[in-house]
Amino acid sequence: MHAPAADDALLLDERLCLALYRASRAMTARYRPLLSELGLTYPQYLVLVVLWEDGTTSVGGIGARLGLESSTLSPLLKRLEAMGLARRRRGTDDERTVEVTLTDEGEALRSRAADIPRTMCTASGLDASESAELVGVLHALVRRLAPED
Repeated sequence: MHAPAADDALLLDERLCLALYRASRAMTARYRPLLSELGLTYPQYLVLVVLWEDGTTSVGGIGARLGLESSTLSPLLKRLEAMGLARRRRGTDDERTVEVTLTDEGEALRSRAADIPRTMCTASGLDASESAELVGVLHALVRRLAPED
């Protein structure tokens, strides 16, 4: 056993990065069985949530909402297309833009996924105000850590 460090903030168990990493992994793991019933991965689910909320959206718009690059989104969208849940097409105003829209099957999946947020909130043990507060803190952290352009 080693002597405690002078600065406990440097101890692994006290580091924010590890706490966030473990929380993210635990959250994703808790989603897995719920999404498995729908035949979805967690990233695919997030893309569908964007489309359920926003309707037809550009690949860039989805990437901005999720913090993902187009190169990461392309295989996800291709898989959602193969599953019959989404469609990609070139923009009518700008052919460089690729728009993504839900199919009827993708829209229908929304009702099957409707209880997932409530189930996850219950699993977290947080009430609505605690959840909203934590989300606010995490959004602020992301803004602070974002690279300056």
